Amino acid sequence: MPPRDPNTDQKRPVFLDLRRIRFPPQAIASIAHRLTGVLMILAILPATWLFAISLSGPAGFARAGEVLTGIPARLAGLLLALALAHHLFAGIRYLLLDIDIGINRVTARRSALLVMGLAVIAGLGLWWGLWA
Repeated sequence: MPPRDPNTDQKRPVFLDLRRIRFPPQAIASIAHRLTGVLMILAILPATWLFAISLSGPAGFARAGEVLTGIPARLAGLLLALALAHHLFAGIRYLLLDIDIGINRVTARRSALLVMGLAVIAGLGLWWGLWA
């Protein structure tokens, strides 16, 4: 049994249910920034494969075009467009935070919500411009 803190009458939590924790927008933006970075790194492999196929000749170029016009590729494109937009805007936000712009709690919360909103709008716009 862990030692009890004499300054408080509350017991320490034994079980922490992560589904019941409500994360602030700043935490959600931070976690999403990391996940979108990983997603874009993982997307390099299929992009390289498609690029290699497209350069193999006319038949390979046609095959790469068929792959990119399918529903799974369109959904992957949407996911990557959203990831790119979020990662870009969140990265700009973090650069501003590094130079102490928007560092207080209210501004940080608003900027995190703004990043998430702009990312959805820009990601959908990018996807619509490329695949629609």
